[in-house]
Amino acid sequence: MTPLEAMDVPASVPETPVVPPARASGGGVEFAIGVLNGVVGDYLHRSDNGLATPMELFHDGRPLALDRESLRRAYPHSRGRLALWVHGLAVTEAVWSYPEEPATTYGAQLERDHGFTPLYLRYNTGLHISDNGESLARLLEELVAAFPVPVEELVLVGYSMGGLVVRSACHVAAEAGQAWLSRVRRAVYIGVPHLGSPLERVGSAVSWVLRKVPNAYTQLIADVADLRSSGVKDLGVARLLKRDWEGASPDVPLQSRAHPVPLLPGISHHLVVGALAEKERHLVSLLFGDGVVPLTSAAGRAGNTVHDLLVPPEHVRVVPGAHHFALAHDARVYAQLQSWFEEVSP
Repeated sequence: MTPLEAMDVPASVPETPVVPPARASGGGVEFAIGVLNGVVGDYLHRSDNGLATPMELFHDGRPLALDRESLRRAYPHSRGRLALWVHGLAVTEAVWSYPEEPATTYGAQLERDHGFTPLYLRYNTGLHISDNGESLARLLEELVAAFPVPVEELVLVGYSMGGLVVRSACHVAAEAGQAWLSRVRRAVYIGVPHLGSPLERVGSAVSWVLRKVPNAYTQLIADVADLRSSGVKDLGVARLLKRDWEGASPDVPLQSRAHPVPLLPGISHHLVVGALAEKERHLVSLLFGDGVVPLTSAAGRAGNTVHDLLVPPEHVRVVPGAHHFALAHDARVYAQLQSWFEEVSP
């Protein structure tokens, strides 16, 4: 019996402090724009609205051009060992900052301890995951070609939706034979809904039911519910590929056409899983995972050979008492990352 198959129900559940998303994401105008892009980013993109966030690397809070001189000025001491940090839905790269120490991030710590130059991505999380995957693959190809020193290794770290974008980009690069993929030997997925998120599936079902009621008011509510962006809807069943959603009927709820996308061989994959309660086997953790992503989804344990990610148990770490937003800036998570990076490179 695995830990996820057993249940241990103590008398009480310890309180879990909740970090408000605004605080975890930096607050202010940029936080608001991040949320806006997460909710209606696909509409902003289609309408060529200036609030739509383009996919770019950010350095010291500013967009970074992918030319050799700009990269040299931004990373004058880099030795070609890079770590890309990809944020999740409706936030920006500021989500990686520790709430009480904004200058401290996993990226800064990994650079200090292991010499990996941190690269922070910002992107429109309202777009389809597959669209962002294609854009990220192109961006990384440009980055590797323009970086001022040869890229020896590129580590990919994705938080929440960001992990799905990373997986999509790797699939695109593998099919296209892009050069950057050969530099990737390690990938880390933090709180990633590899098997989808039930919260989005519930939203889809509610919208569908409301549309079946022949009433103008319920139709209006359904319209509002359907404002969820393409990116949010993709999270329901973890749609990583364009063929997963092209031609899908909006009138069929929970329509799952997600094709299996195995983790690429030749890369050491590591998964961080959050659990609300202090024990992984607590009923609350088993039912709700980290509050957003179920344990089985974040651990890639589908229970079948088609969708199971088949990650070695030693490469999966459950962090008890950690809700979804805290996973992007938790000392225990970094301690695990450091432990993995101390292992011999694959």
